[in-house]
Amino acid sequence: MQVHLNSPLEPGSAPQLAAAIVAAAADISEAALDYGPDSIDVVEDIVDGFRAEGVSGEEMAESLVAFGCYLGEIVTRHIGGTWRPAPATHPTAAPFIVVLPDARECHPIDWVFSRLESGAAVSIRDLYAVAAAGGADSGLAEDGAHG
Repeated sequence: MQVHLNSPLEPGSAPQLAAAIVAAAADISEAALDYGPDSIDVVEDIVDGFRAEGVSGEEMAESLVAFGCYLGEIVTRHIGGTWRPAPATHPTAAPFIVVLPDARECHPIDWVFSRLESGAAVSIRDLYAVAAAGGADSGLAEDGAHG
């Protein structure tokens, strides 16, 4: 499910990138992505399918970024937060992140790349749950999946 991004990679384009992957997922695999937290399982299944096919993050970068934008839209719609440029001091797969209402950084694009690389060892559902739970330290940035 390779998607070619027509929007620039900037915080303001995240909703459009998410909408593009929702349409592509519906067309290609009949996947129902409704921006609800339960659809995180669908994204994990799709990414696991990419992993089973042996594709690399580089080969699927556009689709993975779009799925990350979709996950970020789930975060912004259900937890709150805004898309912002990623800080230059923090390496990330994309140039933008979600900053949660409590000022914690959330890296949903990195979640997708990490899931492709590590498989079920990286649970996007768990990363979302930690972001939703709040608290001063999400513990996610230290484990390589970036909260």
